[in-house]
Order: sequence, then C-alpha cells, then structure tokens
Amino acid sequence: MNDWGYAVHNGPEVWPELFPLANGDRQSPIDIITQDAVYDPNLMPLHFNYDPHSAKVINNSGHTFTVEFDDGKDYSVLRGGSLQGTYRLRQLHFHWGPCDDYGAEHKVDGRDHAAELHLVHWNSEKYPSFRDAAYKSDGLGVVAVFLKIGEHNTNLDRITDAFDAINTKGKQTSFTNYDPSTLLPGCKDFWMYPGSLTVPPLLESVIWIVLKEPITISSRQLSRFRSLLSHSNEDGTESCNIDKNHRPVQPLRGRKVKASFL
Repeated sequence: MNDWGYAVHNGPEVWPELFPLANGDRQSPIDIITQDAVYDPNLMPLHFNYDPHSAKVINNSGHTFTVEFDDGKDYSVLRGGSLQGTYRLRQLHFHWGPCDDYGAEHKVDGRDHAAELHLVHWNSEKYPSFRDAAYKSDGLGVVAVFLKIGEHNTNLDRITDAFDAINTKGKQTSFTNYDPSTLLPGCKDFWMYPGSLTVPPLLESVIWIVLKEPITISSRQLSRFRSLLSHSNEDGTESCNIDKNHRPVQPLRGRKVKASFL
C-alpha cells in the first residue's frame, strides 16, 4: 500500500484503516513526560562511529528526503544505550510542519519543536538485512534529534544545496563524503523507549533514542525543506509542496520511558 501521505484523504487520521498496526500497543511518536521518565544508570553512553565515505545518495520519496548510506559492512554504526551490539546506519531523513512553530513528531512535556531528524539504524549483529530487522522487536534503532529555529546551520548546507537535483518525487542524486555526526548536538543525554516506525507500515520494531538537546535550523533553511515537491514531473498531478510530514503523538499504553540523565 503506497497510497498514503499527509493530506486529509490519506494522512495519519486514516492510516488505521489502511494499516492495522496503527492501533498497536507501541506506536510512535509519543509525548515524553519528563517527570515520568525513569533514570536508568545502566544505560550506556552513545557511541556514534560514522564514516563520511559511507554516504551514497540523496533522494525525494514524495514524503520526505532521504540520505542513504552503505550498510553492507560496519562502516557507520551506533552502540550504547540499551542496544545490544552494533546497529548499522541505513539512512537519515527529516520531519517538519507547515510553519516554523511546530513540525517535530515527538513532544517533550507537550512542547513542540520546528522539525525532527531521524537517523535509522538496524541490528546487524542479530539479523542478516535491514528488511529482516524491520520486522523484529529489537531490529531497528532510531536516533531522533530535535531542530529549533535559530542560527543558520552550516552543517545542513550540503543537504539543501542538493535540493535542486531532487526537487520532485523519485529524483535522486549522488551524495558522498558527508558526516552525519555533524548533525548531532554537543550533549548526548537521551530518552529511550520501545516504539514503531512513524510512517507506514508503522512496524513496531524500533528502539527509540530521543536526544534531549536540539540543534538549530534557520527559517530560510526550513522553508527549503517545504519547497520540495511531493509528485513527479511526469505524473500529471497538480504541483504540491511537502509542507508537512509529521505524525501526531500516539498513546503510551503503559510503556516506560528511560532517561540517561537525572
């Protein structure tokens, strides 16, 4: 089922009709209530070991833009938290909204951020491929980084400079020698909880690591995100920008959120 999106007729409100997991017990994103999060001293510090040469392409999926990495070997990996073993970096993408005030998926005590970065990893020690891992409860490890409106972020320039080549759905271009660790905040304090993909098919296979400290993005840079088109030049549909692509928060349903900090 590919006929999903963020409009009234195919957006998150109707996803439960198309994807049964939308009503599951560990759906994402969530609102992280800080006073309910439990400090866990056993959570290990996060270790990001990213090789810039593993970056391959950037593409426009029609729902967001994605930077894809070579995950055939342990070129770029994540360890730490409560993750068991090594998780390889598969791709990164962003979620945003129609204005600068909100667009992130996760909330913190009900507060919004302008956008949210997701770095998607898979459990390469336990499973033979990303596809296999995506269907297992501990298969994926996704790091979420909040973006707030502020100073121009030069680490995003390489990405937005590529937008002319991927302006419409289905377009992709080479995107090499890029270090995704430049998009991480200085402080690596985090919350952790079991959840799901936030896009269909909403598989409940994600261990979420949500970093507490945001990075900045300028209003001009965020407007570039919204300039991408959600259709191809050939499909004959009316021009439509990707002005929003975030899912509302989902019920916690008894899950515990752990914190790496007091």
